[in-house]
Amino acid sequence: MTNIPTPHNSCANKDDIAKIVLMPGDPLRAKFIADTFLTDVKEFNHVRNMYGYTGYYNGKKISVMGSGMGMASIGIYSYELYKFYDVETIVRIGSAGAYSADLDVYDTVLVTKAWSESTFALAQNGYTTHEMTSNEEINNKLRENAKKLNINLKEACIHSSDVFYHEDAKIWEKVRDEHGCKAVEMESFALFTNALTLNKKAACLLTISDSFVTHVVTSAEERQKCFTNMMKLALSLAE
Repeated sequence: MTNIPTPHNSCANKDDIAKIVLMPGDPLRAKFIADTFLTDVKEFNHVRNMYGYTGYYNGKKISVMGSGMGMASIGIYSYELYKFYDVETIVRIGSAGAYSADLDVYDTVLVTKAWSESTFALAQNGYTTHEMTSNEEINNKLRENAKKLNINLKEACIHSSDVFYHEDAKIWEKVRDEHGCKAVEMESFALFTNALTLNKKAACLLTISDSFVTHVVTSAEERQKCFTNMMKLALSLAE
């Protein structure tokens, strides 16, 4: 018996989605990963062009789906995957801006904690905290696999921001100094919140795409196709 598709996912069969889903923000990055790294690929979602695919990596099943930009967007897609499609683990794979000189463009970063000024957690489930942590079991697997793949994996607390264009040009320095955030992105806090709410697992790998310190910036095409260390490391979780 098939299930009824959710409003944002055209898939009606839970079995068509793997227990582990990788979530880049850009749906075209999801397509690139499926086309480049997976075999026996099947598309399971195209609603709003938020592409989702399931295939095999080294013979092991895994899914990849775009999340869109921002906490509201990943909040919807990750919740539906966890709640209605029995997904157990979601790993965000995205880009981030460096707040610290310790992080260079193209560095691969494992997010241990996300701090946010967002009210997502409060609105979603009444959580009053502004910090959410990733799953240590998944983090340990990523650490082990990074060593096997000879990937230099850095770790950081990051800023999950609700705003991309800040009128306060120095806000990044305040967040870095007051909360210990070494980089910024816009999704992890919501993903971690949903995982906590639904007793699921979540992790986040980021590739530094630009730096607030050095002002080096990558192109949109580079962000879509060149963050392969992060992709390969995340794909190593396939089971």
